[in-house]
Amino acid sequence: MQQSNTGRAHGSPSLAWNGTILAFLVGMVALWTIFCAISHKAPDLDGMEELVWASSFEFGYTKHPPLPSWLLYALTSIFGKPIWLVFFAGQLVSALGLWFVWRFGCEFTTPRRALIATLMVSTTLYFSLRGTIFNHNTAQLWSIAACTWLFYRGLRYGRSSSWLWLGAVAGLSMMTKYSAVIQFGIFLVFILVQGHWRDERVQRGIVQAAAVFLLVISPHLYWLVDNHFAPFAYLDRSLETQSYAEVLKGILDFTIDQLARLSPMILVWLGLYIWQRREPVADRGQTYASELGYWDRSFLFWVGLGPFVATVLMSALLGSRLTASWGTTFFILYGYFAFWWLRGSARATLRRTAILVIAIHVLMAVGYAIARGPLAHYSGRTARSTFPGPEVSQLMQQEWEAHVPGKPLTLVASDTWLGGNIAINLDPVAEVFIGASYADSPWLSPDTALDCGALVAYSPTWGTRPSEALLSLHEQARWKGTQSVRWSSDKSPLLEIVWGIIPPTPACKE
Repeated sequence: MQQSNTGRAHGSPSLAWNGTILAFLVGMVALWTIFCAISHKAPDLDGMEELVWASSFEFGYTKHPPLPSWLLYALTSIFGKPIWLVFFAGQLVSALGLWFVWRFGCEFTTPRRALIATLMVSTTLYFSLRGTIFNHNTAQLWSIAACTWLFYRGLRYGRSSSWLWLGAVAGLSMMTKYSAVIQFGIFLVFILVQGHWRDERVQRGIVQAAAVFLLVISPHLYWLVDNHFAPFAYLDRSLETQSYAEVLKGILDFTIDQLARLSPMILVWLGLYIWQRREPVADRGQTYASELGYWDRSFLFWVGLGPFVATVLMSALLGSRLTASWGTTFFILYGYFAFWWLRGSARATLRRTAILVIAIHVLMAVGYAIARGPLAHYSGRTARSTFPGPEVSQLMQQEWEAHVPGKPLTLVASDTWLGGNIAINLDPVAEVFIGASYADSPWLSPDTALDCGALVAYSPTWGTRPSEALLSLHEQARWKGTQSVRWSSDKSPLLEIVWGIIPPTPACKE
């Protein structure tokens, strides 16, 4: 394999460089977590779903594989279920993903140049603003970045350790979201295109990685069989379209959405380009890309561009629907594409890049906090960030105490969003009986779930229609009523809550 031809030693960066990127990542996590915690009364829908799912340690859920919920289960065991925790968790996996993006770059260029590319890609919405949304897409950032790094090392050095670690991390990535197969498919295409499949070391490495991969995902595979592959039914519904015109429109919308989510990085590129045109750096020389080996440049193009191109082509061929957030992990290497026009002193370029990147992060975090907090509140918008979760929870707690004095409210039967907002704002936090479905709430046992009673709640004025099972459970309630509360300011609409209380049974041990 052709090596990088910069003449510099690459691979393991020094402690000083590790400290530098660590300082940036800690600052990024703190910035976004603090501003979202200050401005939000409730998390996004996906974050609330993860908080609800973190009620128990399961090997799978009806919608997705389990790894993100495992992480949040561990965090909630330490911190409880405060709103800020999902913002922190999202930024934590984003920061870890960026660290692997940087380590990958250190394999073929200098730590300084790798940091330039990593800082650039950190401004994309998937690592910054949407990095505060802890869902299965965001949670997959670190594992896809790590797989890319390990795949590169496996091909370049041929060491069994890289292939074994690749198999383990690939298994964790699949346990995060099944879309990991897209990235793995691109790895396979690169092996075929570059002819690496003829190399015995690569053949042996693939077998080693596959064995570890299967070992890691085996508990989830068992769960899938035992639960009739429930997440695949959800996936199938997510891909459905009504016509091919809808497919073509979806591809166009998907592409435009990705450009919008990459736009902060494009602004950094534009700002840096203008800055360097007005104040050229010393020792311009060749572009950074021209100093890389042919194989390294090929790796960046195939592995970097492949996921987006493959997804669009599959949508066109299969007639499947695309959702913008599915592109979360597709652009992790795009910061390195700036190497095709960057040149000159990397020290000066890094300083300028850091100034632009930090400014954009701060502006986005402050702007997002203002828009989702005060502006949404005073304009009366029905934003999830201003949802009156604490107020609704307090009202429901008062109704419970009035009808069931001396017994804590431990179970809320509702949809994920409303039930989650009520449950996490109780003290102590209650569990959620999602849609009154035991399949969707595996932390509950049908034999004992209702022993200590339950609050049944749904909103006829907002959200999805309550399930038939939830309506049936509401009919069983001994006490029923309605409550209303303003969404936020006086300009906001009233949120009506229909509630019912199922009293505890003698079997309750609380």
